[in-house]
Amino acid sequence: MSTHNPAAAFFASPAARGVAAVLRGLQHVSPALGTRVALGLFFTPVPTKWLARSRAVPRPWVERRLPFEGGHVSVWQRGDVAPGRPKVLLTHGWAGDAQQMRPLADALAAAGFEPLLLDLPAHGRSSGWRSNLLQWVRALFAVSARFGPWEGVVAHSLGAMALSHALARGLPARRAALVALAPPPWQFLRWFADAMGMGEPLAARMRGHIERREGASLGHFEPAWLGERVAQPTLIVHDRGDATAPLAGSEALLAGLAAGRLHVTEGLGHRRLLSDPAVMQQVLAHLDTRGL
Repeated sequence: MSTHNPAAAFFASPAARGVAAVLRGLQHVSPALGTRVALGLFFTPVPTKWLARSRAVPRPWVERRLPFEGGHVSVWQRGDVAPGRPKVLLTHGWAGDAQQMRPLADALAAAGFEPLLLDLPAHGRSSGWRSNLLQWVRALFAVSARFGPWEGVVAHSLGAMALSHALARGLPARRAALVALAPPPWQFLRWFADAMGMGEPLAARMRGHIERREGASLGHFEPAWLGERVAQPTLIVHDRGDATAPLAGSEALLAGLAAGRLHVTEGLGHRRLLSDPAVMQQVLAHLDTRGL
């Protein structure tokens, strides 16, 4: 895995350095309190979802709200798609929202699919201000129970990591496409703790707290664990110069997949893949097996 730390640039501003200094002080006085505050920061998407809430979504897209864990998640459907088409679920990454996936979803609708977009918890128009990867997995299963099963599933970045885990746990989908797959959560914890100036001890305390609270091992998001359990034919699309999610993570997952293929792009970075015509065509071709 690359030693590049995407969190370092984010926490380079004077305000962020001040937050890091306060957090280091808390860790010195009370490691337990400092860890709880660190987790609160870590689980809060920045920027917040105010922009996504205020953005107008063009017709024919319609929002449906599905009750979920005391709040709701927002699912977007096209009102002009007749029932009976093969369904494809699409979702975003951390600090993103469902509308980032709309260009690809519109292309899928034009190709004869019924696309559904998901705002994951604490993102877009879904409720909540904090979330975590394990809650995202639960949201994927909740939406699948209501709207699935899926002909295909497509996800970006950390959403792709959550989707990989859900597939390994039996999410009902025939095929999958992972775009700019994020590294596993342990790597993000280490990046965050390093950016805060506290390194491995803080990352380890945060991991222990998460695993005790959720009753799950973060090791179950590692490529080796996932690769043995994701059985669906899987397309992975990743840019060679992605500074947010290193290509090595996708290569590691690919090595364990029984039916995986990696498409590497150049010059698209982490997010421009989502609206790139060539990438969309790769995803469409992978999901559309009706002529085979």
